Amino acid sequence: MANSLTKNEYNPAELKSDFIKTYGGTEEGIRVFSSPARINIIGEHIDYNGGKVFPAAINRYLYVAIRKRQDTKILYKSIQFEGTHQFGVNDNFAFKKEDDYANYLNGILSQLKAKGYKFDCGFEVLMASNVPAGGGISSSSALECGFAYAVSQTFGFNIDPVEIAKLGQMSEHNFMGVNCGIMDQFIISVGKENKAIVLDCNTLDYEYVPLELGDYRFVVMNTNKQRRLADSKYNEHRSQCEEALKILQDNGAKITALCQLTPAEWEAKKSCIKDEVLLKRAKHCVYENQRVLDAVEALKAGNLAKLGQLLNESHKSLDEDYEVTGIELNTLASASQKQEGCLGARMTGAGFGGCAIALVHKDKVDSFIENVQAEYTKIIGYNAGFFSCKSGNGVSEC
Repeated sequence: MANSLTKNEYNPAELKSDFIKTYGGTEEGIRVFSSPARINIIGEHIDYNGGKVFPAAINRYLYVAIRKRQDTKILYKSIQFEGTHQFGVNDNFAFKKEDDYANYLNGILSQLKAKGYKFDCGFEVLMASNVPAGGGISSSSALECGFAYAVSQTFGFNIDPVEIAKLGQMSEHNFMGVNCGIMDQFIISVGKENKAIVLDCNTLDYEYVPLELGDYRFVVMNTNKQRRLADSKYNEHRSQCEEALKILQDNGAKITALCQLTPAEWEAKKSCIKDEVLLKRAKHCVYENQRVLDAVEALKAGNLAKLGQLLNESHKSLDEDYEVTGIELNTLASASQKQEGCLGARMTGAGFGGCAIALVHKDKVDSFIENVQAEYTKIIGYNAGFFSCKSGNGVSEC
C-alpha cells in the first residue's frame, strides 16, 4: 500500500483498525483506496494555449477507507482533522464554508447524482493523508479523485479513470466554483508507477512515457509563500496570449493556438508582433511546448542530463518571458541548480509562490536540501518545505 514512511507520515496499514475504533464493527466490508499527489515535470502555462503538459503521479498518497451502512447516513472523518461531518444520501448537496474538506466529497456526490447514479444506502468514510496540504502538489484533487473512485467501486458504478478525472473537474467547476483545468485530476486518476503522461488538455489525448530515473529523485520544494497575485496575473497573461495569437492570425498564420507553431515557424512570423510583452508571452508558449516534446524524447532515450537542462531552460523562460516566478521561486531554482548532484530545477504550477522541483541524485538529496534551505532562508527570511519522491500509481484499491 505505501512506500517507506518518514517519522511523521501516517501508516496506511493502520487504517482499517483506526476505522473500527472510529465506527465500530469488524473489518468486514471495509475497503481502502489510495490516491496520489502529482508533479508537472514540464509544460507550464501552455495548457490554455494549445500545448501539452507532462505530469507524473508521485508516491505520496491520500487514503480513503469506506464501508456501506444499513441506513442512509453519510459520515466523514479524517485522521488529521477533528470532528465528524454527517449528511444523508438523499440530501441536496450545496457548498457551505463550514463543511470544510467535506465540500470536496459532497461536490463529487452532487456530480454523481446529476449523472443519474443512485445510492441504495449510506456509507462511512475515514481518510488519512501523506500529501502535504497546500503544498502545490494537488492535495484537493487527490481527495476528490480518491473519494470518487472509492464510491464508484463500493457501489458498483465502475466508472473508468478518465471519467473519474472529469468528475473531479466538474465538481470544482460546478460545486466549488473554481474554473480549473483537468491536468491534476487526470494524472491522479490514470497515472502509473514509472510512467509520466504527455497530455493534450484540450482533446485528452495522452501517451504514457517511461519515467525511469535510476539513481535520481524529484525533490519538491515549497516556497511557503501565499500566492495572492496568481489569479489576477493568470487572467492578464492569458489575455496577452490571446492578443498575440490574433495578431499572428491577422498576419496570415493558419493556427488556432500559439503552441501550434514550431520554433522555426515562430521565428519566421514573430516580427509582426511589435509589443515587447506580447512577443515574450508568445515566445514562451512556443518554446515551452517544444521543451515538452524534447523532454518526452529525452526520457524515452534515458537522457536525464538533457531533461535537467530542459528544466533549467523552462524556469528561465517562465522568469524572463512569461514573468510568473518572483524572488522565492527564483531563489529555489538558482540555489538548486548550483548544487552537486542536481541535474536541473524549475518552478512548477501557476507561479508567484507555490512550488519548484529539482532532479537530484539520491545520494545527494540530504545535502541538497540542507544547502538550498540555508540559501533560501538567508535570502527570503523563512524556511521552504522539501521532500523527495518517486513516481507512483494513480487511484487504486489497496
